Amino acid sequence: MPDKKPFEKRSYNFEMRSRDSERGEGVRTITGRPIVYNSRTDLGWFDEIIEPGALDGADLTDVRFLVNHDFSRIPLARSRRNNANSTLRLMPGLEGLDIETDLDIENNTTARELVSAIDRGDLSGMSFMFSIDDEEWRNLETDHPERRIKKIGSVIEISAVTFPAYEDTEIHARDKQALENARRELENARNDNAESLENEKRMLELEKMKVEILTK
Repeated sequence: MPDKKPFEKRSYNFEMRSRDSERGEGVRTITGRPIVYNSRTDLGWFDEIIEPGALDGADLTDVRFLVNHDFSRIPLARSRRNNANSTLRLMPGLEGLDIETDLDIENNTTARELVSAIDRGDLSGMSFMFSIDDEEWRNLETDHPERRIKKIGSVIEISAVTFPAYEDTEIHARDKQALENARRELENARNDNAESLENEKRMLELEKMKVEILTK
């Protein structure tokens, strides 16, 4: 069986907005764009770019909306197969992934506090948890290579986060491991290619020896 793809986090500063919801009083709608295509991000060990179309075919069947990735708390919203009745709606487009999430500020104090922080401009970070199905590494021999995410496997969670820059520092260890794995694969490929060329060279030498023996 293939190895299970690990989930990774990415966090950025985005402009989030809240507005009155069409779903009635006591509900506010938060909008934002947690995934942006063609945006170069310095992850410390390398630059990363999510290519346009990376979400095509991605698994978005069950996505939660949280605050600060706190899985111990009840989700503030949830997308189930991204249907119209979901409290979290996902809208993949030409520029990335836009979201709309309906928050119950009447019965949920965390939702009310979040909306208040967004309205005041105190909170502007968003983060998402995802897996990668296809990627391309460039300039691996340099001190600061580039990773291009060509296909996202699945997105399972989106969070409003208080300190997106601090969160980035916590994932650098995994980023370093991803870079080391890519460089190891490149080195293994080069070794395999060198071994293959050496075998071909030996086969040609053997064929040459056979010809020389038969022609004597």
